[in-house]
Amino acid sequence: MSTRRKTVAAIVAAGLAATGLAACGDDSAADAGPSSGKTVTLVSHDSFAASKSVLKKFEQKTGYRLKVLKSGDAGQAVNQAVLTKGHPQGDVFFGVDNTLLSRALDQGVFQPYEAKGLSAVPADLQLDGKQHRVTPIDTGDICVNYDKKYFEGKKLDPPKTLADLADPAYKNLLVTENTATSSPGLGFLLGSIAQYGERGWQTYWKKLRANGVKVVDSWEQAYNEEFSGSAGGRKAGGDRPLVVSYASSPPVEVLYADPRPEDAPTGVATGTCFRQTEFAGLLDGAPNPEGGKALLDFLLSDTFQRDMPLQMFVNPVVKGTPLPDLFTRYGTKADGARTVAPQKIAEHREDWINAWTSLVVK
Repeated sequence: MSTRRKTVAAIVAAGLAATGLAACGDDSAADAGPSSGKTVTLVSHDSFAASKSVLKKFEQKTGYRLKVLKSGDAGQAVNQAVLTKGHPQGDVFFGVDNTLLSRALDQGVFQPYEAKGLSAVPADLQLDGKQHRVTPIDTGDICVNYDKKYFEGKKLDPPKTLADLADPAYKNLLVTENTATSSPGLGFLLGSIAQYGERGWQTYWKKLRANGVKVVDSWEQAYNEEFSGSAGGRKAGGDRPLVVSYASSPPVEVLYADPRPEDAPTGVATGTCFRQTEFAGLLDGAPNPEGGKALLDFLLSDTFQRDMPLQMFVNPVVKGTPLPDLFTRYGTKADGARTVAPQKIAEHREDWINAWTSLVVK
C-alpha cells in the first residue's frame, strides 16, 4: 500500500505502524548520508518498512551495510529526489508510483538498470519499457474504506461506487487527501477522471464538494485522525466513517489489534478503486552504483517480495509470490480498479491538480 502502498503508499497506520517501521532499523535513518563502497543507501517515503531479518539477509548476501533515509510522504520524497538529481542523497530511490513517475523520469532522476528477476514481473507493470530506469516493486489499490460499525448503527448500506459518494445519504461522511500533497489523494482524483472522463470529472467533484467532502493534507491525517474506523482515528475522535485509503488497509486493523478481532472493523468500497504501482530506481549520480544495483535485485527477490504484504501492506509484483493468510483473508482484491495511461498523466497531471485545487480547496 505506495504502492503502498502504498503508497502513500504509506499504508501502515501511524501509531500502529510504529512497530512495522521500526523494522527498518532506527540507526539506518539516523546517520544516513553519502554512501561509501561498503554502504548502500535507500531513499524512500516514510512508509517504507521491512523485517529486520530480511534487511539483514541483504547485508549478509552482498556484504553491504544498508542505510534507509526516509523523506516524508511519497510526493515530498519524489520532489526531494528531483531537487537533488545528479547529487542524490543515496543510491536507490523506492516509492515513486505511476501517478508521479513521469515527473521523475522527465527530470532525469534515474539511470538505467535492468534488475535481475524482472522477467518474472508482468509486462503491463513495466511502465518504462525497455529503458529500465525504474523497476516495479509492488502494487496496491487506492479505495474508499468504510467504518463497519457506523453503517451498522445507522442501518445504511456502505457506498459501493464513486457515484454513491455524491448521494445525499453520505453527506459529510467522506474525508480525502489533497491531490497536490498526497499520493492517495492524487490516485483518487485519477480514478474519478478514468470513470467520468475529461469533461465529467469536474462535475463529479462539484457534487462531492456540495456533499461535504473534507480535504486534508496527508493520508496519515485522513486515516489516523479523521477516520472513525481506524484505531488512530477513534483515539483522536475522528468522525468521518469514509476515507480514501487502500484495499489492503483492513488487515492492518486486524494485525495490530490486541486482541485480534474475528472480523476487520473496516471494509472497502471496491467500486471506487484506482490501481497504484510503486517503483524503485538507481539514482543518477549514485555514490555506490554497484551497491544500488545489488539492492534493486534484492527488492525483486523472493525474500523481499514475500515480506512486503505484512510490512507495507502491498501486493508483490513477482508472479507466483505466496501471500500471507491474514493479508488475503482480511484484504480486498479490487479486480475492477481503474488506471490512467502514464503518458496521459504526464500530459495533464499539473493541469488536473490545479483545476481540482481551484474547484475543491479554494
